[in-house]
Amino acid sequence: MDFAAHSLPVRSVSESQSEMTELILPNDTNTLGNLLGGRLMHFIDLVAAMAAYRHARTHVVTASMDHIDFIAPVHVGDLLILKSSVNRAFRTSMEVGVKVWVENTIAGMHRHVASAYLTFVAIDSQGRRVPVPQLLPETGEEKRHFEDAGRRREQRQRELDRKRAMKPAEPAVEGTVRPGKTRE
Repeated sequence: MDFAAHSLPVRSVSESQSEMTELILPNDTNTLGNLLGGRLMHFIDLVAAMAAYRHARTHVVTASMDHIDFIAPVHVGDLLILKSSVNRAFRTSMEVGVKVWVENTIAGMHRHVASAYLTFVAIDSQGRRVPVPQLLPETGEEKRHFEDAGRRREQRQRELDRKRAMKPAEPAVEGTVRPGKTRE
């Protein structure tokens, strides 16, 4: 680790937590009145980016949406609540977890409808990777998310290595980004 990474502050999970609320309108839905999966993924990416940006305090880009579970449909008129937090910080990347609920405002009930994990990379204004502060998990749940994020990263790396081993090397083209290039 370089000197710059050592001089970065350690941040708590609560410093990056983000929340957004959306009212689901007809333009957000399919012909059955259900929220489009791609639209939900857009909302998830936005709230996850907010948490990554708060943690890194620099520009961030989405490297991957590792996993998403669509648990229940979301309908026109539903109030969608998305909450995100950084699960773990690595050298220049962070895993962010997002949970999505629907609020029935009349009954005052909340229903869990989706969860996702995303990886973000911190970059400077020229697009070069920059170190991110380490994350200090404090609660039992935060510590579990921290450990789970490490296991997911190892799985992603094994899958990337497997794909590279199966595929012949492609000639690099200057100025392009190769898919799956998230290893630090």
